[in-house]
Amino acid sequence: MLIPITRQKFEQVVPILATGPQYAYYWGKFRDFLKRLSISVVAVVIILILGLFLGPGFNGIRLLLWIIAGLYWWWGPIYWATMRNLQMRRYKYSGFWRGRVLDVFITEELIGTEETVNKRGELMIVENRERRINLKVGDNQGFTTLLQAPLRRTHKGIAAGQITEMLVMSNQADLERIAQTSDIYIPRLDLWVSDYPYLRREDFVQVSQQLSRSRDKGNREERASRRRR
Repeated sequence: MLIPITRQKFEQVVPILATGPQYAYYWGKFRDFLKRLSISVVAVVIILILGLFLGPGFNGIRLLLWIIAGLYWWWGPIYWATMRNLQMRRYKYSGFWRGRVLDVFITEELIGTEETVNKRGELMIVENRERRINLKVGDNQGFTTLLQAPLRRTHKGIAAGQITEMLVMSNQADLERIAQTSDIYIPRLDLWVSDYPYLRREDFVQVSQQLSRSRDKGNREERASRRRR
């Protein structure tokens, strides 16, 4: 099932500024924080050096640049999440999609590498791997897509045949060609599967319930009309 939704509803569900879960996603782990902190420190030092070269004429803007650069460790996640949200919102048309789980399987993916030195002083490349869930979903019209996300304990209840819901985006008014998909919601488990949390989830569930009520009402009216005939 694919139901086009208005731009107003789409913008209600897909935020511009980073939400709490989106901020947490880009905050990352402790090493990610240290990386942002080091960028802040380096930027502050560069601004200090520029101030020495440019003289008193630079003092007016130096304090502002210091504040911006010094707080990058804090506002960096807001910036990157907002940029990702804007990429999602660039599509002109969107729709509410409902289908089913076609397949679910686990893979181990390479997510990065690190350089380290062993006891003999030799440079070693360490691969960072992560177990990820692969969720293939589709509908009766032949549309299928595959979403991959970090594996969580809550995923153990997912099984083929369960109903799934998500938003789909397109630059075509008829949504004939889907260019982007969102997080996947499984109503039976009240469970979200995603790598990045694109949606305001409570708002999405409300939209889902509204559309379901509208569809059920339409079906009842259609059946009543047939009986009257």
